[in-house]
Amino acid sequence: MTQAKQVRSFQLGSHVVNRLGYGAMQLAGPHVFGPPKDRQQAITVLRETVELGINHIDTSDFYGPHITNQLIREALHPYASDLLIVTKVGARRGEDASWIPAMSAAEIESAVHDNLRNLGLDVLDVVNLRLMFDVAGPAEGNIEESMTAMAELQRKGLVRHIGLSNATAAQLDQARGIAPIVCVQNQYNLAHRGDDALVDLTAQAGIAYVPFFPLGGFSPLQSATLQRVAAECEATPLQTALACLLQRSPNILLIPGTSSVAHLRQNVVASELTLSPRAVADLEGIGKQAG
Repeated sequence: MTQAKQVRSFQLGSHVVNRLGYGAMQLAGPHVFGPPKDRQQAITVLRETVELGINHIDTSDFYGPHITNQLIREALHPYASDLLIVTKVGARRGEDASWIPAMSAAEIESAVHDNLRNLGLDVLDVVNLRLMFDVAGPAEGNIEESMTAMAELQRKGLVRHIGLSNATAAQLDQARGIAPIVCVQNQYNLAHRGDDALVDLTAQAGIAYVPFFPLGGFSPLQSATLQRVAAECEATPLQTALACLLQRSPNILLIPGTSSVAHLRQNVVASELTLSPRAVADLEGIGKQAG
C-alpha cells in the first residue's frame, strides 16, 4: 500500500462528490432490521450530514427493510441538487432478519421500483448490484442475468449509473462487458486487504472503490497498533483509519455509518487529517499481521 496524494473529491456517475460520505445502514434497528430506537435522532443525523457538507449518502431499500430510505426521504426530500444517493439491489430480508439473495431480473426490477417509491425519486442516480453468491464475501458466479436486467432498467431511464457490491475482479470484467460500471463497493480496511489489486484496477479505470466496514476484523493486537498511531496523530482510531484509507488511493470513497451526531462530526474530521509516511507504514503493518 503506497501513500497517494490527497484529493478532496471524485466523479461518481454524474456527480462530483466529497470523498468522505455517509452510510445510512445504522439508522435502521438492530441487525439493520425494523425501525430505529429514536426516529427523530435518525432524522437529525441525516440533516446534520448535509449540513456538514457530505453529498454522498449510501443506502438500500433492504435496510429495515424500507425504513432507511423512508427516513432519508422524510429528512431530506426535496433533495439538494448536489446530493448523490447511492442505493443497492440484489438482496431481500427474511422475517427473521436474514439476508436472502434476490438477483433475478424480476427481483431486481421490483427492488428498483421499491427504492424509487421509498426515496421519492423518478430515477435513481447510482444503483449497486449486490452479488449474493456468498453473503460473507465475494464469490465467483455468473452475473449475466442480473447485469442484463440492470442495463435494461438503465435503458428505460430508471437508473442512471450502475455499480457492483461484493464483487470479484472477474465479475467486474463481466459486468463492464454489459454496461459501464461507476463504482465497486466491497469490504476493505486496514486489516482486510484482499482487494488491494482491485483498488488499483478500479483506480486505473476511473471507477470509484467504496470500502465498507472500515474498522472490521481487528484483533486486540491490531487494535492496539491503531490506538497508538491515533494517539500520536492526536486523532481518534476511527478518524485515523479513515484517513489512511483516503490516502491509499484517490478513487477510494468512504461511507462510514453512525446513528450519532457526535460520531458523525468526528468522522468528517478524517477528511482533513494527513498521516505521515511513518504512520501509514505502521498502519500497513496491521494488514500484514492479519494476513
